[in-house]
Amino acid sequence: MDDGADGDGGRRGGIRARLTRYGAFLGTALAIASLLTLAGPAVTAEAASHCSGRAVRTVPFSGGQVVVHKKAGYVCAATVARRSGPRRAMSVGVQARGNREVLDRGRYRSHAGPVVVHAGNRCVRVSGSVGGRSVRSGWIMC
Repeated sequence: MDDGADGDGGRRGGIRARLTRYGAFLGTALAIASLLTLAGPAVTAEAASHCSGRAVRTVPFSGGQVVVHKKAGYVCAATVARRSGPRRAMSVGVQARGNREVLDRGRYRSHAGPVVVHAGNRCVRVSGSVGGRSVRSGWIMC
């Protein structure tokens, strides 16, 4: 005659309650970890997702950075703002020596680009801007 207050029934209820609390704790911990992962490391990881290939150069400036990747003779660049926020004027440009600059200009929250050009073995020049702040490299990757 077990009424659940003692003996086996009471212990099972205690174990069940502890498992429920443990499950709730584990679920909360996983949710927090997921949110932190989504927030993620700021600029570089985000830029890497916009261009394929090997990261060859980062050109920093006060508004963010221009990240440059290269793959099979193609150069890809994206301007990534230091902080994501409201839409603002942003741009990224890439110019292979002997060709015109290819630009992406607009009002963006976090990044402009990517812009891809075929450079072969030629030098390239990149530019980027966020708000009123900008950068322009010299000839690089020569």
